[in-house]
Amino acid sequence: MANLKVEFLGKVFKNPIVAASGTFGFGEEYNEIYDVGLLGGISSKGLTLNSKQGNEGIRLWETPMGLMNSIGLQNPGLESFISREINIMKQYKTNLIANLGGNTLDDYLNGVLLLNDSDVDIIELNISCPNIKAGGMAFGIKADIAYATVKAVRGICGKPLMVKLSPNAESISEMAAACEEAGAEALSLINTINAMAIDIYAKKPVFNNYYAGLSGPAVKPIALRMVHQAAKAVMIPICGMGGISSARDAIEFIMAGASIVQVGTANFVKTDICLDIIRDMEEFLHSQGIRDINEIIGII
Repeated sequence: MANLKVEFLGKVFKNPIVAASGTFGFGEEYNEIYDVGLLGGISSKGLTLNSKQGNEGIRLWETPMGLMNSIGLQNPGLESFISREINIMKQYKTNLIANLGGNTLDDYLNGVLLLNDSDVDIIELNISCPNIKAGGMAFGIKADIAYATVKAVRGICGKPLMVKLSPNAESISEMAAACEEAGAEALSLINTINAMAIDIYAKKPVFNNYYAGLSGPAVKPIALRMVHQAAKAVMIPICGMGGISSARDAIEFIMAGASIVQVGTANFVKTDICLDIIRDMEEFLHSQGIRDINEIIGII
């Protein structure tokens, strides 16, 4: 059968499929259903320096072609992650990615310092978080702010650094190039897209915060376009995500320039969907006479 192994940031991924941050927790519940060590990697639940309880009110809302979420980065905090949850993830014997968020630059810097001494393989710096000192504007909207953030983090980061981009960036190509110039060794994209739902009977927004993040099949064509644009703008590797729910979806992202992909919302639809995708990817390559997945990375 075809080879699915890829090298990404100096790590060997047994296949390109990674469980996406925020949809897989730390893998504990899914591992009761199947061996999550069969995946190429796991991106942790979004982590912050201190623990967070998350948002109040409705947190999840289904749409005809996706899922809206307003979780609010509920997580146990970095110290708990390093002392407990990371040990759960290590038992799966796959690549561990720590997804790190923050509201200020100091949050990111202090978080990275803690993760430097941990057993994670890659730090995924989520710059889609609001920058409180800049009036709530996300670090990932303006390229110059992203550059300064990544530059500062890269200066103290002792792990391979992957930067997660927001689809709300003024220019995804400029944002990608700025992060590469600042020292990012890889990029992941896209994060969820800002969206809204209204309860017409209560005559009010579904979410307490009015807006929420949209994921799932509805965002896939947008995500695919942005991954292609980012891949053309940089020389560093790409981790693609956004509405991937089949092997065909995953292969499209790989052909557009992603070396690995993250699968998120689809895990809620079918808990072992990642295994289906891995199997069907291998069958597709075999049927097309492609011996190695690396042959088709970025061919578009």
